Amino acid sequence: MEDHATNKALERGFAPGKPMDQYYSVEFSVSGCDFAYQFKIRDISFREKGVLVREDSDLLNHLKPGDILDLKYYTPNLSTQCLKTEIRQISKGAEGRFQGLCLVELSILENQNPNQ
Repeated sequence: MEDHATNKALERGFAPGKPMDQYYSVEFSVSGCDFAYQFKIRDISFREKGVLVREDSDLLNHLKPGDILDLKYYTPNLSTQCLKTEIRQISKGAEGRFQGLCLVELSILENQNPNQ
């Protein structure tokens, strides 16, 4: 059951993962949104990353799985890089400390050196 698996991933806690290790947070500037949104990147599994977004956030009205966006990624030292990123999945957290939140899974489509 997908919701159960998502909740288990959420309950495990999050630590920096492998492919997006160099990035700490990500900023969404989506057409039609009044604001830019910045979120801490969460480790879902060995290769999957995502962000937690409030269920009532206007941002979710502008995102759907399969969307490809140019997102701004921040490193721990606050340097930035814009990378093409796919929205892989959006899952609602069912209960516990993640109640009222959605997990937005991300996949970077470009692999560039942040110093370029």
